[in-house]
Amino acid sequence: MTTLFTRSAAILVCALLLVPASLAQETAITQTAETQSALTPAEALQMLKDGNERFRSGNALERDYSAQKAITAGGQYPFAAIVTCLDSRIPVEVVFDQGIGDVFVGRVAGNFVDTEMLGSLEFATAAAGAKVIVVMGHTECGAVKGACDNVELGNLTTTLSHIMPAVYMTTDVEGERSSQNPEFVQKVADHNVDLNVENIVQRSEVIEGLVAEGKVLVIGAMYDISNGMVTFHDAKMIDADGMAAVME
Repeated sequence: MTTLFTRSAAILVCALLLVPASLAQETAITQTAETQSALTPAEALQMLKDGNERFRSGNALERDYSAQKAITAGGQYPFAAIVTCLDSRIPVEVVFDQGIGDVFVGRVAGNFVDTEMLGSLEFATAAAGAKVIVVMGHTECGAVKGACDNVELGNLTTTLSHIMPAVYMTTDVEGERSSQNPEFVQKVADHNVDLNVENIVQRSEVIEGLVAEGKVLVIGAMYDISNGMVTFHDAKMIDADGMAAVME
């Protein structure tokens, strides 16, 4: 029995040694003041892109959540702040394969930015050191559909009014201007993301200054609920180089 056990253990060890390094399961780190400070905005954005790729491919990093709870109890050093929708189908940390203390998440139906959200983003960046702000919409958004149909329901009416600028500017789609037209709904969702990216920089002197100094970048993204892919609006990203066009 002992000999059999020894041989089995040896075979297991050999098998593990033969696993290519590229296929080995990586272990996530917990963000600290030092790791956060060392990141550039571009590197922080790439971390989100890489995380979404891991999520989609089923190669999520291993995490010790008990250890992360203990490490972050005395302070947090997230590298990103993500504004997204209330929708339950967008578990942000899961979608980007991030753990405790990695990202700030602000949620509101329709992923728009108002004064309260701007204040939160100013805290996330100027006070807490996040390097990238993402405004992430998603496909099949109920809030966007409600805005397209001009739905009125209690306080939801005011909520949806924040999406209406995107509805009004969407004129390049044929067919019905309602939630019954999927192309129209998605165009509105994309425009809503891009408008709110611009609003963040135009309405916050604090964030505008951080972007101008190269300390923060702001970008939009769209999450596809059917396949888990996050498509970043790279062409509409606002960084130090793109500030002038946005502030005109």
